[in-house]
Amino acid sequence: MPLFRQLEPTPERERQRRKKCKNDWTEDEDNPSTLVCLCLQSLAENMKEMWAKDYTEKYMDQYFFRYVMGPFSSLPGELLEELLRILSRQNLLTRAALHLLLLPQLNCLSLTLSCSLVNANLCSLIKIRCQNLQYLDLSGAQNVSSSVLCEMLGSLHRLSSLFLTGTLCDQRVISVVARHCPRLKHVDVSRCLHLTPAGLLPLAYQEPHVRNVKTISSLLALDIGLADTEGDAVAAGAFLLLSLPNLQRVALEGLGQACVLIQNREFEVTEEFTSREGLPSLKDLWVMRIQEDHLKDNSLQSTDGEGSFALEGKIEEWLSLEDSQTDKRRQRDGARDTTELIGCKGISEEDYEKDRRKIRDFNGRDSVTMCLRDVQGVSLNTLEAVGKICPDLSVLSLDCLQRSAEEDDDGDDSFKQATALARGLGRFSHQLRCLSLQFAGVLSDLVPALKAAGSNLLSLTLEGIRADGHTPLQELIQACPRLNSLTIHLDPPSTNWEGDEDEDVEDESLSNLPCIPHLRSLTLNFYLDERQMKPSLCWRSLKGVLWALIRGASLQKLSLIAVPCRLDPVFKLVLDNPAKPLGALDSPPLHCLRSVSLNRSDITVETVLRIVNTCSSRLSSLDLSGCWAMTLSNITKLQTKAKRRRHTLQITWT
Repeated sequence: MPLFRQLEPTPERERQRRKKCKNDWTEDEDNPSTLVCLCLQSLAENMKEMWAKDYTEKYMDQYFFRYVMGPFSSLPGELLEELLRILSRQNLLTRAALHLLLLPQLNCLSLTLSCSLVNANLCSLIKIRCQNLQYLDLSGAQNVSSSVLCEMLGSLHRLSSLFLTGTLCDQRVISVVARHCPRLKHVDVSRCLHLTPAGLLPLAYQEPHVRNVKTISSLLALDIGLADTEGDAVAAGAFLLLSLPNLQRVALEGLGQACVLIQNREFEVTEEFTSREGLPSLKDLWVMRIQEDHLKDNSLQSTDGEGSFALEGKIEEWLSLEDSQTDKRRQRDGARDTTELIGCKGISEEDYEKDRRKIRDFNGRDSVTMCLRDVQGVSLNTLEAVGKICPDLSVLSLDCLQRSAEEDDDGDDSFKQATALARGLGRFSHQLRCLSLQFAGVLSDLVPALKAAGSNLLSLTLEGIRADGHTPLQELIQACPRLNSLTIHLDPPSTNWEGDEDEDVEDESLSNLPCIPHLRSLTLNFYLDERQMKPSLCWRSLKGVLWALIRGASLQKLSLIAVPCRLDPVFKLVLDNPAKPLGALDSPPLHCLRSVSLNRSDITVETVLRIVNTCSSRLSSLDLSGCWAMTLSNITKLQTKAKRRRHTLQITWT
């Protein structure tokens, strides 16, 4: 298990936050700002020098106010949430501003961009003032102990979404949340090193006298309990899967092995764990899930208008009767009991035999099925079991770098892995929407697997792969024509590849290149040794593929990191050549760009100025870190240019 894992972007979290804070006036960067948005922007820009100045100078460190009357106490909660979002996004949020904006009408509070401001006093204010919170994100707040978290969360009974990524959360916090937050649906405790896999169990099981409403539908807990054994993680994962029937999104270490354990019904290996933790056996949980699935099966719905409770009672009676017939004597007794049951209940022999066959089929079921749609923590050798237990998957994060001892002994190469991957992804053909792969091999080996996954992918992330020519990139583009987001982390070629980046390219040849017309986010991150100042410009023929990806879509986010070719010819082709790639949208180039990162790439200030001019006022972030062709005078020139724009442009350069 990695000690530190890069925190991946979570569009799901952003969608949940926007859903909580959705209103008719929220700023849409594709449309002109409304009057309300302009007013909120003015409030944010003057917060420190005007609105919070008096409170900061006279009251903040002198008194502790349970509530603050004015200047924002009369604002609706939606406006407060939007104002907090603007302040956080523009790094304008201060402790004084938070004191003034933490008010009872807040339903949504995200402090992940200002986690350094979160301390015990602030948590006390949240506990006292914000008891109507439904969404709380304190990710990265490491200045708050687990005791303080327990005290605060114990009073937030309306929470439905809680994000504590990278905090000091432990099992005590989880126990408090499980007891006092009955509406909780979304939990993210990834990278909480004080929390073990067993510490998650209160979400699924409390003491018998404690009523625990199992409403959790999303549980993210990667990179926790680094000192725990792998066996505990697998057993805890299996228990959570069987105990939380509403789970749809899960990220757990050992999730794939937990699915294998459930699929093979190897519950005896978990007896020591369940006994130590005081839990019901996994075999009992499995039987309960089978019964629940059986009762939901349409084939068992009564055609005579019987209710589900009567049917459940009938099944229990007949199951107990079947279990009693273990030898000849019990079979004779069972036959008499059956006759008595048929007589006293008014059930015909034909109906009894029909339903008994259904019960026999029920007892012969191989495994339960989960309603999971999004899973993370799966390895290639567990993909088959995951597919059988979770037939409705649409989001999959798969680690093909984990290899079993048998695979290591057999010397299995990347081609065989790619073949197994294509076979495994074929099970989810055309139902996958988001796919993340860690694969140690060449890109061309992955193309068959991507074709097997189907053409309905909307998001694709590839890590650990090696470049082996521009043709596999074109095949990848053709295999995934509906992508909205494409992220590739790859090793650059080890030798120079032919291609003259400065030669004129015919419009006809450019027009035949494939593109991804609905792509909104593109990240190409080429691995570069930190000791190297700049990459070797060895992939000159990459220019055409980059042109097709950038010119053929209305990108909002573009990241080209350590690209092994010059970018001046690429953007010259994008901005000057009238040709369009095959299937491209009829829109001007770069007109939707909001964020650009050209970290450690070869580009000149003239090209950057053209990009800034073309993007007009939409561009808000420009990262030129490590661009060795840029000088301090170039950056000063860019900043001067940016000051004339209506929106702020944040330029990063080192």
